[in-house]
Amino acid sequence: MLPQSGAPTPTAEPVPNGKRRVHLKEHTLDYTLLRSKRRSIGFLIGDDGLRVTAPKWVTLGEIESAIREKQRWIFAKLNERRERSARRLQPQMQWCDGATLPYLGSDITLRIVATQTAGIRHDEATRELTVSLPVDATEQQLKDRVQGWLQIEAKRLFAERLPLYAKKLGVTYQSFALSSAMTQWGSCTADGKIRLNWRLMHFALPQIDYVIAHELSHLREMNHSPRFWSTVQSVFPEFEAAKKTLRERGPETLPIF
Repeated sequence: MLPQSGAPTPTAEPVPNGKRRVHLKEHTLDYTLLRSKRRSIGFLIGDDGLRVTAPKWVTLGEIESAIREKQRWIFAKLNERRERSARRLQPQMQWCDGATLPYLGSDITLRIVATQTAGIRHDEATRELTVSLPVDATEQQLKDRVQGWLQIEAKRLFAERLPLYAKKLGVTYQSFALSSAMTQWGSCTADGKIRLNWRLMHFALPQIDYVIAHELSHLREMNHSPRFWSTVQSVFPEFEAAKKTLRERGPETLPIF
């Protein structure tokens, strides 16, 4: 609860880019302040840093106090954002012989063979994915072939894992299909239709199982309440670690097809 009286004198100071600046011990924090009709102070971490939204009647001193109370969370989220931005700037996968493709949590090597007979084969021992294509095949044809293989593998693996967690939860799903969404790893409807993103095949099994457990748990709790998260935890205790990995590595950091 924000103090109603005796609030500290604000030490926030304006900076040239229109933001405000507050000194927090050894740290200096710049933020954008927006006034609104909302009843409380809100914090949002975006591409341009911290944005604070506060009612018009809240003083700068009260805003600074709120920032101080929330500073651990703020700096953690700012670091996450910077790390994610840095990953986006990393060179994208080169679609050529010898390139590496993330698959089930580790890398496999892409091997391209020029032949008139199209085909694709995964060697688990050598961790190589050999793609046979005509000499004049385009990069997009190569991508399409690899994507098709990943989707076939996704269907196979998801079909194996879904019944395991459905049994643990005591729920029944109606059907499942693959998703290509760029902002969601999975979804579940009230009538039991599950959709799972085939790009999950880039991740290790714990992340895949977490998404499956998450979506199936919605068949018991169609929300994200404490009861929902308790349901997820009951069948997947390490869900926080898997959730963190997926949050840090969004679809935008994966190979572009």
